[in-house]
Amino acid sequence: MANALLYYLIVINVVTFLVYGIDKWKAKQGSWRISEATLLMLAVIGGTIGALLGMQVWRHKTMHLKFKYGLPLILLAQIALMYMISEK
Repeated sequence: MANALLYYLIVINVVTFLVYGIDKWKAKQGSWRISEATLLMLAVIGGTIGALLGMQVWRHKTMHLKFKYGLPLILLAQIALMYMISEK
């Protein structure tokens, strides 16, 4: 079970990181964009580290308050949830 969770977290974070990069590239091209709701949902389902790294590496969404403050809050909630689950 722990291995499956670890693999899931690795995959979702890599995917999230790449999606942030793709969205930044699309923004520069003036092409269709990935919705902010999708970007945030990727973080909620476990890709928060990838989202935070993507913001920094790609310099993407760094000035948007819902990303600047929302992603760290999502990460804190995920850490708290993992702690509560592990205590049972």
